Amino acid sequence: MTNALYTLDDSPTFEWIRLSSTDSTINFLRHYRPVTSKEMVLVTSDFQTAGRGQAHNSWESEAGKNLLLGLLVHPTGISANRQFVLSQAMSLAVRDTLAAYADGFTVKWPNDIYWRNSKICGMLIENTLAGNRIEECILGVGVNVNQTVFKSDAPNPISLAQVTGKEHERIFILAEIVKSFKKYFNDILSGQTEEITGKYLDSLYAKEGFHPYADANGTFEARIAGIEPTGHLLLSDRQGIQRRYAFKEVSFLIPTDRKPQI
Repeated sequence: MTNALYTLDDSPTFEWIRLSSTDSTINFLRHYRPVTSKEMVLVTSDFQTAGRGQAHNSWESEAGKNLLLGLLVHPTGISANRQFVLSQAMSLAVRDTLAAYADGFTVKWPNDIYWRNSKICGMLIENTLAGNRIEECILGVGVNVNQTVFKSDAPNPISLAQVTGKEHERIFILAEIVKSFKKYFNDILSGQTEEITGKYLDSLYAKEGFHPYADANGTFEARIAGIEPTGHLLLSDRQGIQRRYAFKEVSFLIPTDRKPQI
């Protein structure tokens, strides 16, 4: 990070761990146990040696250029069948933060952040259950901030520097993401989730009109009909038939290349 003395939150229930390198922030938090109980543990790293996205996809990030963070929280009281609201909260926190720099940022279901038709942020979220409740949640987030050359075979990466034409201080972006997520998280703990789910729907990529998709049976056109509390995507096709999908069961066909982007 730019300033080692910068403090995001000086409360005793918040801990921030700054690393120069780690295999992944999620792996770090899986095994980390604070000396004293914390409501929220944040870990950031300048580089990840084994960063990954959903379904074991790799996440390319040039050392020292981007924002790599993991956040551990304890959302006691949230039932397992409503855990998607945590994904919505972090998606909105990142999208809200980036929207202050430029127009055109959306949330591509379930939790990628896009600028127009390019991907600027990916997330991986893991929940540990105790019975039918969530005991802890680890949210791993990678935001492309200052990287301008991408060497992997990812079809559509973009960074904030490419969007705005200039580099940005990662610490300020981090601070706003954490601040925004805390607000949404407190709303979740107090049972106020309607605004989160409504704003998530309003922020969705390709939320208006019919767009091309692909599933196990082939390609089709549909419009977004809704998102269930479980996170399932509801699509309504040209024939008016509603289709229900879990993550990885359907692919968006991005207009830039018409290749499935999951």
